[in-house]
Amino acid sequence: MKKIYDTLMPVDALASALDGARLRELVVLDCSFELTDPQAGRAAYDAAHIPGACYVHLEDTLSAAKTGSNGRHPLPDRDSFVRAMATLGIDDDTQVVAYDNAGGMYAARLWWMLRWIGHRAAAVLDGGIAGWRAADLPVTGEAPPPATAGNLALHPSLVTTVDYDMLCANLESGERLVIDARAPDRFRGENETMDPVGGHIPGARNRLFRDNLGADGRFKPPAMLRAEFEALAGGRAPIELVSQCGSGVTACHNLLAMEIAGLSGAALYPGSWSEWCAQPGARIATGAAA
Repeated sequence: MKKIYDTLMPVDALASALDGARLRELVVLDCSFELTDPQAGRAAYDAAHIPGACYVHLEDTLSAAKTGSNGRHPLPDRDSFVRAMATLGIDDDTQVVAYDNAGGMYAARLWWMLRWIGHRAAAVLDGGIAGWRAADLPVTGEAPPPATAGNLALHPSLVTTVDYDMLCANLESGERLVIDARAPDRFRGENETMDPVGGHIPGARNRLFRDNLGADGRFKPPAMLRAEFEALAGGRAPIELVSQCGSGVTACHNLLAMEIAGLSGAALYPGSWSEWCAQPGARIATGAAA
């Protein structure tokens, strides 16, 4: 396949590509997961997945060890992540397509992480496994044979991050606008079930990641996403924006939506709320955004 997909790949395009793909040209990764049941995603994969897809676990592969103060899904180091991806048969020129069973919330994390290690040919399957099934395309319970390790190498990152100290300084400077991808009630500090403290980073605005999707479970058109994010940003350029959520996962969904909309350059706060609220003396706001 010659075309590079670096944001979304339509279901029909993936079906066609799988039909004629050469070995190592295309790797499909199933990122299905449930935050409340870490084994449910693997069980869903074992029951039915896109033929040839390998499973990638959020906590085993897409996260590092937790210390109690670095968030619920801290990033692994880049070198170890490159090695983990290479073991799946990914070369420097492999097209990677990620999907899940949750509207792309976990697949977007993998998409962002591949860009983080400098791999541009990474896309999310638009509509996920639900869209694949809706198109009457085949699924299987058989895992593919183990891949021969690929030649994937670490390259300059295509994305940027900010950390806790940078966002603390930002509380005074106001140079960047933080966009929080969590549900509105959690943003307000209500019904918090994932983290020990409710609320949000002072000055943040709320954009639930699921608002990036239409009723059919696919991403909204680029022009619509652009208009919605520009209205939220209030005239700020993408480079002035920071995306965060509960633990750095659904924040990547907003970053993907911005990329689709042509609004490149926003940073990720990987630790997100679960790291922020664990820091002694962290400033916390509640209620709706000002």
